[in-house]
Amino acid sequence: MIRLRIHRTTWPRHALVLTDTPRPDCRRCDGDGGMTHDYGDPVTGEYAGTDWEPCTCWNEHRRWILLPLPRPPRRLRTSRTPAAVSDPWAATGHSEEPPF
Repeated sequence: MIRLRIHRTTWPRHALVLTDTPRPDCRRCDGDGGMTHDYGDPVTGEYAGTDWEPCTCWNEHRRWILLPLPRPPRRLRTSRTPAAVSDPWAATGHSEEPPF
């Protein structure tokens, strides 16, 4: 049985995607979709990282693109603030923001 959800993705393109989710009552992963395994350096024995092993109750690569989303226009992607507003030590010598 497939448990589907809608997910927004940005790579390789902005889109709404239908994805599979882990089985919530899975005894192997407790609904997380996988298990983590800590490992250490064989020489020093200290912590070196964590591996993640996906569970068999779902397929993390199963997805379908529902709706490609357009990219926002370039003028909306950048935030432009005047130097006097964002920098209190600008050429005007004071901030134009309220003191609270």
